[in-house]
Amino acid sequence: MPELPEVEVTRRALVPHIEGNSIEKLDIRETRLRWPIKIGLLRRIEHKTVTSITRRGKYILINTSSGTAMIHLGMSGSMGIFDQFVPPKKHDHFDIHLSNKKIIRFNDPRRFGCFVWAGKQPEKHKLICHLGLEPLEKDFRGEYLYQLSKHRKTNIKAFIMNARVVVGVGNIYANEALFLSGIHPKRRANNIGQKRYQNLAHCIKSILTKSIEMGGTTLRNFSFTYGKEKIGYFKQSLFVYGRDGEECGSCGTVIRRIVLSGRGTFYCRKCQR
Repeated sequence: MPELPEVEVTRRALVPHIEGNSIEKLDIRETRLRWPIKIGLLRRIEHKTVTSITRRGKYILINTSSGTAMIHLGMSGSMGIFDQFVPPKKHDHFDIHLSNKKIIRFNDPRRFGCFVWAGKQPEKHKLICHLGLEPLEKDFRGEYLYQLSKHRKTNIKAFIMNARVVVGVGNIYANEALFLSGIHPKRRANNIGQKRYQNLAHCIKSILTKSIEMGGTTLRNFSFTYGKEKIGYFKQSLFVYGRDGEECGSCGTVIRRIVLSGRGTFYCRKCQR
């Protein structure tokens, strides 16, 4: 599944092609996504200028004067920019035709993505109204995590992956941030001091920022395409994720893999306490 950096990279790639242009029409070929596409509601963005493309968590928001449409990439979704004459392929479920004669095309083989109408107050939509802080915003600090953790007996990995606490810290980046901050993924959230939380918040920001700058972590089924050319994602040098059985780059100890909350979890038993 694309994580926050991949979604942010997609958003940034869309901005120069869609912001300031009007949406001429929607061409929806398949309505059976995670939730059925309500074509009548979404047509409210037709013939409207896109004022901005923003992101909340893993949702991309297309904002117009009439309201906002939200797109989620799901497990296998991708968005591409094409010339209008390029015919759709299998799993190309809808196109957004723009006044600059380009189209934004959504492809999703597993159909777990979504395209929904969020109205004029998207922050109140049921899909995003419950979300916690954005990890790249200035309000996301160690003190915030520390205060929320005081009565949480869950493990720290599950705590930082909880979207009601902080959005977009998916499995890959949770593993990496915990390694960089030296915190064992099984440690209880309410058994970590404020200074360690300050370091953890810094590491979360750092690893996400670095991944965005490098184009996101290369994931199976994820791409952003322009015509036939892929906008390259440079594989991030991961410290522990997916490296079980290999030596830790810091101390040489063999990296271990366990399962926490149903997710593969990778750590160094010497570096992380």
